[in-house]
Amino acid sequence: MPNLGMGELLVVLVIVLLVFGANRLPQIGEGIGKAVRNLKRGLNADDDIEVTPKEKQVTAQTSKSASEEVAEAEVVERG
Repeated sequence: MPNLGMGELLVVLVIVLLVFGANRLPQIGEGIGKAVRNLKRGLNADDDIEVTPKEKQVTAQTSKSASEEVAEAEVVERG
């Protein structure tokens, strides 16, 4: 891959100015900056996503101990 010198970068900048215009360049720079920040934030974020519906989640307040569950269990006899 060839190295880009100052002349090549200047030509690229002139082409970008002609294509997008001087008024649009700050918006493009801001969009690229936000994209880079979001990418860094996404790479550093925890990948654990909770997918269990809230109504099926068991919390410490509503969970029963095993002895309580056994005490509440029904006895079913087959005849």
